[in-house]
Amino acid sequence: PYMVAVMTQALGVEPGHRVLEIGTGSGYQTAVLAVLDAEVYSIERVPELAQRASAILADLDITNVRIRAGDGSLGWPEEAPFDRILVTAGAPSMPQPLLDQLATNGGRLVAPIGPREMQDLVVVWRHGTQWVTEKLLECRFVPLLGREAWELDAEQG
Repeated sequence: PYMVAVMTQALGVEPGHRVLEIGTGSGYQTAVLAVLDAEVYSIERVPELAQRASAILADLDITNVRIRAGDGSLGWPEEAPFDRILVTAGAPSMPQPLLDQLATNGGRLVAPIGPREMQDLVVVWRHGTQWVTEKLLECRFVPLLGREAWELDAEQG
């Protein structure tokens, strides 16, 4: 819950924002974003987790969320741009497709970036074709797996 709070605060979600979440997991962070009156799009790599989170959110009568299974490192280009993007898994570097899908005037992205063992939680603001990055704190997340992140190996499917 602490990291959810830190990341949510850093994201600066306002009512009506279009938010892309990478890594739905249980849907906990997704629900937090939804109750802030954001329009939430969430991508989960594991189809069973995406289905389970969708069912949990439906049971809670949370209707402003769309969840799909897929490669989160590629984002959701057909729904872009997003006012905010939240990545809940560690990437070796910032996935370019996510930067490209960020709203050009004040879009904000929060993500853990760095080696698998330890990352820096960073905030990126987009102003036109310029990106400004700020490091918040050290953290450790599960790896973001996908074409623009850590590669899948045989054990990870």
